[in-house]
Amino acid sequence: MYRLRISVKITDVEMAWRAYFVTSPFAILNAQKLKPERSVKANVIDSTSSPRLQIRLPNEADYVGSDRWLMYGAADCEVHVFVEADNHKVVQRLYWIQFEGYVPSRPELKYDYSSNPVQKFGGVEFYVRSRFGPTNDAVKPGSDAEHVRLLIGGSSYTMPGGMMNVRLVHLPDEQRRRELMIIYAENTKSEGVEWEDLMPGGKAADRWPDIQRALIERAAKKIVVTQ
Repeated sequence: MYRLRISVKITDVEMAWRAYFVTSPFAILNAQKLKPERSVKANVIDSTSSPRLQIRLPNEADYVGSDRWLMYGAADCEVHVFVEADNHKVVQRLYWIQFEGYVPSRPELKYDYSSNPVQKFGGVEFYVRSRFGPTNDAVKPGSDAEHVRLLIGGSSYTMPGGMMNVRLVHLPDEQRRRELMIIYAENTKSEGVEWEDLMPGGKAADRWPDIQRALIERAAKKIVVTQ
């Protein structure tokens, strides 16, 4: 549902790099509890830098918490998660807000979303991509998806079988080394379909263009971004 994951065979070189990270400053930094830099009050995330803006989520959304960690020794990640759930604590809507930036020791890394169309939300330009899928697919250890799932599970919420989501990414500067990522997701059953129904050849496949258009419109109404 979230990001493409590629399985590779662990080589001797990779094992050497892993050994390096265990004893490197990256490992020490990861072992420390990093404190989120953004504050949250009354479902408003206040970011004072990179980028400087506020993000307001619906009052009915429950804030399940935040996390900050060094992802794979390359990116400083800070995530805030909100959910709306039914009476059985099954998530119906997910709000995943992530601030991320590459560390100075990896100057070659840049974010590139040029294949995605650009749309403005609250006057802020975002690269937009929507898709759907299962919620029980394997996630890479240490990934942002793993951290989000741990936050949700730690709050006694459970995920539905499938969700559809729209991912919004804002790059705050020309260097393209920092990003704000917002993922808004809904239970596909809100449209009366299972996620498999939307696959090519599925019984609701022809509905996906209209469903994703409406999903993006709802995201724009529910997530208010102000500079």
